[in-house]
Amino acid sequence: MNALLALLLLLISGGIVFLSPSKAPAALVVAAAFASIAIICINRIESDRKFLLQLFLEGVLIRLIVGTIIFVFNFQNFFGGDADTYDQNGFFMQQGWHGNKYYAALPERFIQSGAGAWGMLYLVAGIYEVVGRNPLAVQFVNSVLGAATAVVIFLCAFHIFGNNRVARLAALLTAFFPSLVLWSSQELKDGPIVFALALSILATLKLGEQFTVKYFLVLTASLVTLLSLRFYIFYMMVAAVVGAFVIGMRKVTTQSFVRQFLVIVGMGLAMTWLGVIRSANSQFAQYGNLEAVQRSRLDAARSAKSGFAPDVDVSTTEGALTAIPIGLVYLLFAPFPWQVTTLRQTITLPEMIVWWAAFPMLIVGLWFAVRHKLRQISPILIFTVMLSLAYSVFQGNVGTAYRQRAQLVVFYFIFVAVGVILLKEKREEKARRNREEALEALQRRRRWRVSRNQPPVTLIKDEGEEVKV
Repeated sequence: MNALLALLLLLISGGIVFLSPSKAPAALVVAAAFASIAIICINRIESDRKFLLQLFLEGVLIRLIVGTIIFVFNFQNFFGGDADTYDQNGFFMQQGWHGNKYYAALPERFIQSGAGAWGMLYLVAGIYEVVGRNPLAVQFVNSVLGAATAVVIFLCAFHIFGNNRVARLAALLTAFFPSLVLWSSQELKDGPIVFALALSILATLKLGEQFTVKYFLVLTASLVTLLSLRFYIFYMMVAAVVGAFVIGMRKVTTQSFVRQFLVIVGMGLAMTWLGVIRSANSQFAQYGNLEAVQRSRLDAARSAKSGFAPDVDVSTTEGALTAIPIGLVYLLFAPFPWQVTTLRQTITLPEMIVWWAAFPMLIVGLWFAVRHKLRQISPILIFTVMLSLAYSVFQGNVGTAYRQRAQLVVFYFIFVAVGVILLKEKREEKARRNREEALEALQRRRRWRVSRNQPPVTLIKDEGEEVKV
C-alpha cells in the first residue's frame, strides 16, 4: 500500500506540474513542507499509526487533484468567489510589507469593514512572501490542513469512546466527504477554520484528562486562529471549552478541580494578554445585537435565488426563536430535491442523499453518547448546539448554510460513526448468538443419538468442514 501511495503521489504530482508548470512546482514544495510536519506528528501517535498515515496521504492526494482542477479551469467563482478576494487582499498585504503604503491600506480597510478574516490574509500573504503570488500554493496548504483534520477527528473519537472502529469511520467520513474535500481544496478560510475547531476540541479533551503545557498551547493557538478567521465561532468555542471544564469531563476530584481551574484561569490570562477582551467590546457593539443579525440575514435571503424565508424577522427575541425551527431544517438538510435548479445544486445532490441516510445513525449515536458519555462529549455538544442555533437564526441562504455546515458535520460524523458501529455490533452479536444456539442444538442432538447407540451423522458445513452428530 505504501508503494502504491508513493507511485500515485509521483504520478499526480507530475500531472499537476504538467497542467500548471508555472505555479505547481512551488505549490507542491510548500505542500510537502506542511505535509512533512503532519507526518512527523502522525508518527508519534500510538494507536493505528499506519492507518492514519495512509488516510492522511490519501486525503491530501484527492484534495490536490480537486484543487488543481479548480485552479487550472478557473472554477474559483463557481465554487467559492471568496478565493479571489483573499488572493487579492493577501497580495496587497504582502506588497505592503515591502513599503507600498497604498497597497498596505487596502487590506486594512478590508479588515476594518468587518468583511474579512485577518488571519486568512496573513496566511495568504505569508505564503506569497515565500513563493510569490501563487494561489495554488494556498490551496495546497489548505488541502494538507483538510486531510489532517481527519486525523484529529480520529483522535477525538478514540479519546471519547476508546473504539477503534468508531474512530476509523469518523475519520474516513471526514477525509472523503465531498463538501469537506471541496471547501478544503480552495483558497478559502473554511479549511483552516474546521482544522482549528477540531484541534480545539482535541486539546480540550486532552486537558480534561491531564494538564500539559503542550495541549494548553495547542488550545490557545487554535482559539486565536479561530478569532482571526471567524470571531463569533471563537466566542462559541471558548464558551464550550469553559462549560466543559465547569461541568467536568471526568469524575470530580481535588486534582481534576485544580486542573480545570488552571486551564480556565490560564485561558483568561492568555486571552487578556492577546487583547481579545479589548477587541470583544467593539465586536459585540457592532455585531452583537439582533438588528445587525437581521440585516445580515435579510441580505443573504435576498441576494440570490437560493435565499429562503426572506420575510422572517429576527430583530426581536421572539422573532429569533420562531426562526430557529425552519433555520435548523435548512442548515441540516438543505438543499432539498425540489430546490435543485442549478448545476451547483445538482452536484450536491448525491452527497445530500448520503447525508440524509446517515442522519438516523447520528440520532442513534448521539443518544448513546448522551446516555453513557455525556461528560466526555460536553465540549462537542455545547459547541455544536450553540453554533447550530446561531446559524439557524442568521442564515437565510441555502448555499451559505450548505457551506457552513462543514464546521458542524465533522463533529456530527463522530456520532454517525457511533450509531453505525452500534448497529453493526448488534448484528454481529445476534449472529454470534445464532451460531452458539445452532451449535448447542447440534450438541444436544449428538448426545441424544449417543444415548440411543445410534451412529453419528456427518454434516458437511461451509468450506468442507465436517461435523459428526
